[in-house]
Amino acid sequence: MTDTTQTNENTGNNKPTHIARKRLGRGKNAGFETLGVAWERQDGSLYVKPYGTQIIEGGFYVFRINDADEQAA
Repeated sequence: MTDTTQTNENTGNNKPTHIARKRLGRGKNAGFETLGVAWERQDGSLYVKPYGTQIIEGGFYVFRINDADEQAA
């Protein structure tokens, strides 16, 4: 059994805790493309699961998902 499985079983909640996004553009025209989601593990690390098959050039951001963000989606 992995740490991720144990974490999900212990909390009873498998909703992602973070969202992975890449910034596109600059200045006022900048936006974000959602790359996937992530779960915070008991040791403080993140397990990131990209959507589909991703080719990511450069870095990406991982944002904590707030309750307000979930309601807006």
